[in-house]
Amino acid sequence: MRDMVLVTDGDSEIGQMVILSLIVKRAKVKAIVKDKRAAIDAFGTYVQAMAGDAGDQSFVKKALRGVRAMICPSNEGFLSNVGSFKGIEHIILLSQLSAYRGSSGIQALMKSNSSKLAEKDESTVMASGIPYTIIRAGMLQDGPGGKQGFSFKEGGAAKGRLSKEDAASICVEALDAVPQKGLVFEVVNGGENVSDWKECFASLIQNSEQFQRYHD
Repeated sequence: MRDMVLVTDGDSEIGQMVILSLIVKRAKVKAIVKDKRAAIDAFGTYVQAMAGDAGDQSFVKKALRGVRAMICPSNEGFLSNVGSFKGIEHIILLSQLSAYRGSSGIQALMKSNSSKLAEKDESTVMASGIPYTIIRAGMLQDGPGGKQGFSFKEGGAAKGRLSKEDAASICVEALDAVPQKGLVFEVVNGGENVSDWKECFASLIQNSEQFQRYHD
């Protein structure tokens, strides 16, 4: 039975925030981590932690067993190692692509490799044939979530910022809002208050489908 949510890069700060939000929602969680013992110490029996080489196909297959949805909280390249997404119902990718493209000078040089990884991950998700949600966030920063509103304007992610806690909770809120094909949107902290994420995602999906129909 496929009823688990897989979190890739579960050791990362945002990965851990995503896992905590999923536990609160009583989801069955599987996480790919580098340090299995640390994950067990942090989350106990709430999470099935898996450590292994993302380049090893048998490990990737094992990681995807029983998984209905994937949340990828960073562009760490796991997605491009997946041979088949068969059976997965929804892939959620938190992408920094717009933020990387918006950086300049030394920052842009330092982030050029990350930008390539982000592009690769986005392309993999879009070509997977599985319903996907790509969340193009502004530059991620520390600070408590839930304190500011949001902005979903196109072009905002290149210059704006988003708190890591907010980014993690948006990933989890996206879980049950499965688009027909795919949804790509930008988000940063801004002036718009979101009291109902279900409604917010329904509106984002509707706008995206109208846009796709218009441009097909």
